[in-house]
Amino acid sequence: MEYIFEGIRQGFLLLFPPRKEIVEIVFLSIVVSGTATVLSGALAIPVGIFLAVKEFRFKRFLTAILNTSLVFPAVLIGLLVYIFLSRRGPLGAFGLLFTPYAIIIAQAILATPIITTLVLSALKGIAKDVQDVSYSLGANKYQMALVLIKEGKFAFLTAVIAGFSRVIGETGMTLMVGGNIKGETRVMTTTIALETMKGNFEIGIAVGVVLLFVAIVINMILQIIQGK
Repeated sequence: MEYIFEGIRQGFLLLFPPRKEIVEIVFLSIVVSGTATVLSGALAIPVGIFLAVKEFRFKRFLTAILNTSLVFPAVLIGLLVYIFLSRRGPLGAFGLLFTPYAIIIAQAILATPIITTLVLSALKGIAKDVQDVSYSLGANKYQMALVLIKEGKFAFLTAVIAGFSRVIGETGMTLMVGGNIKGETRVMTTTIALETMKGNFEIGIAVGVVLLFVAIVINMILQIIQGK
């Protein structure tokens, strides 16, 4: 048990003051996952709104696909992205594999169905009422859409935060497409996995504490939004 307590002690010593390497890892993690979440949100929120307000032939089928994609293993997403970005893949000429861009692409793919499903779930209960009231007051479809966006703004933010919390904690997929290259693609989750396997528990603990802190902050923000 002594090595555990010693690892915890050494881990906290690395955080106060924080080592430059740890600061860079944390910064890269937040930037990469944040960018992936913003990109996925820019696509997922409009799609979620569209599915909530529109009735069309294949709506139920598309909704079923979205719900199914929630249980799609992240490591398979990583495999598909790896294949497409590898040298022999269709996008290999761009040289994106083992770069932060590859991680962003994979994480955005992972987050998109999560955000879309949460937005759809939040809006489908109010979309019909918003439409009826808006049209009865003489609003056009664009004005109705603005009202719906205003009504669902907290739901959108909750969905985006949920997507961010999912991708920032992803390890296997990130490791596959990023390569865990020091100073380039090494993020918090891959650092924890690597340093723990190497026996450097103090670094793993230090980064784990930061990741836990990020998770707590995200949960607090969610609680505040849900309270509103």
